[in-house]
Amino acid sequence: MRRLSLFCCLLASVACSSGNGDGELGPLALEGKDVYQNVCIACHHGDPNRDGALGPAIAGASEELLLARVVRGEYPPGYVPKRPDSGAMPRFPQLEGQIPALAAYLAAVEEPAGGS
Repeated sequence: MRRLSLFCCLLASVACSSGNGDGELGPLALEGKDVYQNVCIACHHGDPNRDGALGPAIAGASEELLLARVVRGEYPPGYVPKRPDSGAMPRFPQLEGQIPALAAYLAAVEEPAGGS
């Protein structure tokens, strides 16, 4: 009986740890996840791979794009926005030092094209 209980606990812990959970994120990406959850999900979806009510999906966004858009309120040269620019995206210059972490998180959670 004791072995069965241990096996069930082990099985449950493995099942709960599968997927793109926090255990798979490095320290920099975890810091970026905090930034995303505290700032970005107000307009973007809780899942960065999905469009939000106001903002598009941003999983995989480059550090260059994040610096330009988040900090300076512009797009990098030659970048084509996913949505027409309505001017709704505010600037967050105070996040400049956290952009590498945000980019690491968005890269870590990006799903392959056609993924669920």
